[in-house]
Amino acid sequence: MNRLAVESSLYLRQHANNPVDWFAWGPEALALAKQQNKPIFLSIGYSACHWCHVMEHESFENAETAEAMNANFINVKVDREERPDLDQIYMTAHQLLTREGGGWPLSVFLTPDLTPFYAGTYFPPKDMYGRPSFKRLLFAIHDAWTNKRDGLYEIGRQVSAALKATSDLEPAKGELSETILKNAANVLRRSFDPTHGGFGSAPKFPHPLELKVLLRAVKRFNDSSALHSARLTLDKMARGGMYDQVGGGFHRYSVDAVWLVPHFEKMLYDNALLPLAYTEAFQLTRDPFYKHIARETVDYVLREMTHADGGFYSTLDADSEGVEGKFYIWSEAEVEAILGPELCDFASRVYGISANGNFEHSNILCRSKSDEQDAKLAGLSLDEFRTKLASVKCKLYGVRSKRIWPGRDEKFLTAWNGLMIAALAKASTAFDEPKYAVAATRAAEFVLANLRSSEGRLFRTSGVNAPAKLPGYLEDYAYLIDAFVSLYEATFDAKWVRTASELTDVMIRHFADPVGGFFFTADDHEQLIARTKDLHDGATPSGNAMAATALIRLAKLTGRSDLFAIAEGTLKAYLGLMTENPAAAGQLLVALDSYLGPVEEIAVVGNESDPETARVLHAVRQKFAPNRIVAFHDPAKADSELAILANRPMVDNRATVYVCRNSVCAAPLVGSDAVLEVI
Repeated sequence: MNRLAVESSLYLRQHANNPVDWFAWGPEALALAKQQNKPIFLSIGYSACHWCHVMEHESFENAETAEAMNANFINVKVDREERPDLDQIYMTAHQLLTREGGGWPLSVFLTPDLTPFYAGTYFPPKDMYGRPSFKRLLFAIHDAWTNKRDGLYEIGRQVSAALKATSDLEPAKGELSETILKNAANVLRRSFDPTHGGFGSAPKFPHPLELKVLLRAVKRFNDSSALHSARLTLDKMARGGMYDQVGGGFHRYSVDAVWLVPHFEKMLYDNALLPLAYTEAFQLTRDPFYKHIARETVDYVLREMTHADGGFYSTLDADSEGVEGKFYIWSEAEVEAILGPELCDFASRVYGISANGNFEHSNILCRSKSDEQDAKLAGLSLDEFRTKLASVKCKLYGVRSKRIWPGRDEKFLTAWNGLMIAALAKASTAFDEPKYAVAATRAAEFVLANLRSSEGRLFRTSGVNAPAKLPGYLEDYAYLIDAFVSLYEATFDAKWVRTASELTDVMIRHFADPVGGFFFTADDHEQLIARTKDLHDGATPSGNAMAATALIRLAKLTGRSDLFAIAEGTLKAYLGLMTENPAAAGQLLVALDSYLGPVEEIAVVGNESDPETARVLHAVRQKFAPNRIVAFHDPAKADSELAILANRPMVDNRATVYVCRNSVCAAPLVGSDAVLEVI
């Protein structure tokens, strides 16, 4: 075993048996590179990454390749989920060097002073796919380092300068206005696939943030085209193979244009962001299918991705028994043996199961029709059909659960836990489901107990029975602040607003740039070759965008105008990005929609145990109102500390609602009838 055997990261430990003399990123490796004057080979990936596993088996387990690596390089492994700061810097460097999109594994060669001079992603063991073999590349890099070192340093100098320039903001002309939102909807419409939904062609990613932008375009502009685009995409994704039809939850993305064949890894962030989109779609359309998918997805997370103490694990691998997707696919004969002929025939028609299969002679379960259509074809009522389908899924899940499971990365990431807390809190309020609020609260308590220091700073990660480590990044703070605002609206426990405010003060003190926006790392972070800002959304929202979103929401609850001003400055700093590249700025556009308002501030005052109060809260929570902030206070308890509830008495001892729009307030609504009539 090499020195990675003692690391907390599962991804690093997966390489502990390689003959490569791996280091984790840290002072030992960086000092040795300078001492021996050797270039660094930096390999970045994550535990559920299929092609990371492939390159490991083909190259890093190969003795001859390892010998070349050990002789000529200092070899460093990085888990991108633990160190997104390094991943962000060197992925940007890859794009600058290659003028191509990125991916993992990320393979970068650095000078001893950490400047990158060559980059790529996966390299095969032999020349193929238009790429050199990894072994041939190693010898070429070594030759260049030996004979053309000055040229490599010059390349590194240019890349380093370009990296530093990425955080320089060019003031954009124009104003924050609805025009930006209209333009974004038009841009998304142009890339929309009218046949299969989604944006662009294969491979297809789920784009939950862009779907939320479309739903807001429906709300703000009554845009029927945006509604069609969002609904077709949501329908097709949930019926395709990218969705786990047996166990619930979404795989990472579809390798084809029709959502059939996924990359089979399951990421916590997808299974937090997607149910948020489906929940909002349900609130807007009242289509029960969206509620079903949202609930089934969060139930999957609670069942299979949750620690006993409440925190959420990070990923499920794509591979089991060394084969991608093996855990999830079925042969027709296997299904018949489990279900019997009659139920197998039913399942085959619903899920498209055949003897030949649709994926490597096996079947990825998928659906081409809705419940209503399938029920009609089967000659069943809708309730009968759903009962029968539930029986099929239960039996298949029971058998599947006895298979060898994909590996689970049991590290806890603060940012991703924040996304899941927000998803559960939203589902709790939209579906009147208290168990989701309980789960969100347990997770929030877990994060504060395990991933927050006694000084109030956040850590990035911890593991099961492993201490927290690495200072938190911007996204850790921003996601968690936003989650705590959502958790307050689900529980009306003011401590979540207090905690969000405390974290906000830390975030502003250590991450804010006076020019506008936030840096990805704190001002006292490890010195790297550049201090960057995450401008674009990736698979998850950019930290700047989520910070703006959270600050606007928190400002309305607390009355802190300073938070609103900082959010406004962030949006103005990235006005150009929202205008020129809205497809990369989904969360910023969500924040802009909230900034433009009108934000509806609703203060509910009533007896917590009164059924009328429950009816009022149900009414204000059911509607799709993305720019609505809801606060509640029971006068029988201690005075509320929130500005939104100040001087708001209960009238005639009945549930009373105060509605303000952009700080202009209407007369109080007294009793559930009055509330239902207006809201």
